[in-house]
Amino acid sequence: MFVIIVGGGKVGAHLAGLLIASDHRVCVVEPRATARDHLAQTLPPETIVAGSGSDPAVLEACGARQADVVAAVTGDDEVNLVVTSLARFEFHVPRTIARVNNPKNAWMFTAEMGVDVALSQADLMAHLILEEMSLGDMMTLLKLRRGRYSLVEEKIAADSLAVGRAITDLNLPHECVIVAIIRRGRLIPPHGDTVLHAGDEVLALTAAEQVQRLAEILGG
Repeated sequence: MFVIIVGGGKVGAHLAGLLIASDHRVCVVEPRATARDHLAQTLPPETIVAGSGSDPAVLEACGARQADVVAAVTGDDEVNLVVTSLARFEFHVPRTIARVNNPKNAWMFTAEMGVDVALSQADLMAHLILEEMSLGDMMTLLKLRRGRYSLVEEKIAADSLAVGRAITDLNLPHECVIVAIIRRGRLIPPHGDTVLHAGDEVLALTAAEQVQRLAEILGG
């Protein structure tokens, strides 16, 4: 992929490093000379561009028309919105990601403003804490489709009502699929007649509103 990152602070620098390590092509746009100097210590110089990502001419020079993703991760929410709007509506970038610094501004980061994915660190942390408190031993591994679905993992306890029962007898929620079972280090493809054992690690894909019900079934 070719990814343009607007904002060369700690978040942008870390993101760029991860993408480059995975063999993706990266361009980091940063107007501050001091920030660019820091970037130059860890990133190839050809990936760093001086300028403002809210300037269409700068995005054009970076190759925005060929970009697969534009990620606006500056510390200014207004700048991030301008960047994603330009990327989507002026340069037709397929995927746009914006950092939300102030959770009170999250309502503005919508598809109508050109944002595909809005990431708020404070909001994510709050939801994660609340979710982990409500789900007990169930762990959320991945969020999909803007949080509509979750990949979760649950270890079956010895006193779980699921022990000794076949998957088909668990009465799982409608939008829930068990995708894998790990038993004593071995991966077991799940089938309807697969019986769950104490200690099994169950991976399931489920709709967000049904995660709690799934936790009750597997956790007893």
